[in-house]
Amino acid sequence: MRIRRLGVCPEFVAGDATRLRELVNPWADSSFSGRYSLAHATLSPSQSSTPHKLAAHELYYILAGRGRMHIEIETADVEPGDAIEIPPGATQWIENTGPGALMFLCIVDPAWRPEIEEILPSSSAN
Repeated sequence: MRIRRLGVCPEFVAGDATRLRELVNPWADSSFSGRYSLAHATLSPSQSSTPHKLAAHELYYILAGRGRMHIEIETADVEPGDAIEIPPGATQWIENTGPGALMFLCIVDPAWRPEIEEILPSSSAN
């Protein structure tokens, strides 16, 4: 049985400026045989992630807080219980619009690794 506890996963600031804890990723842990990665992300109040693109499918699942998701020219308010599909190659970012932390899960298939992510200039958000 494989259990990864969030509290023991080191937190780091990702290229898109979210605080991440990677729970599973086959590129970082050869004992995990899946092809996807799973990370827990946090954005503080009034923060936004940096616009970016992934060459993979991504799914955000909102756990806590309120936010506004941007995918290409579409924008939508998001809240706990929402699952947001992000197609490969789409410009995306999320902003925290609530008074508390915005927390969400990021599932990437195939698994996230640096070479599949492109961080864009902040002006891409306009």
